[in-house]
Amino acid sequence: QVQLVESGGGLVQPGGSLRLSCTASLRAFRSYAMAWFRRAPGREREFVAATSSSGSSVYSADSLKGRFTISRDNDKVSVYLQMNSLKPEDTAVYYCAAAVRVGYSDYDYNCWGQGTQVTVSS
Repeated sequence: QVQLVESGGGLVQPGGSLRLSCTASLRAFRSYAMAWFRRAPGREREFVAATSSSGSSVYSADSLKGRFTISRDNDKVSVYLQMNSLKPEDTAVYYCAAAVRVGYSDYDYNCWGQGTQVTVSS
């Protein structure tokens, strides 16, 4: 059974930074595309960023480009989300997900972590 475990969430002030981590118990981790999604209170889950299996291609939501960066370390079976210049509207539960290929919809992903809460507030 594949497991994805997110960490690194917490409370941060506006303008601050956080780095989320997701560690996978995936035997073939380096074969999977990985992504981050988020769900804000009262909203649908939305795409944040994704990376190809090798990490050579990365994709970000247009509204988050320049602030959020996805990366992965296949040797550490981990994927990361660096979040800078955080805003209160970035408050959400952030989820890590795995799929056989990169997609922009949560329907494209069949393996999910439990999520980690990020709260941006002064």
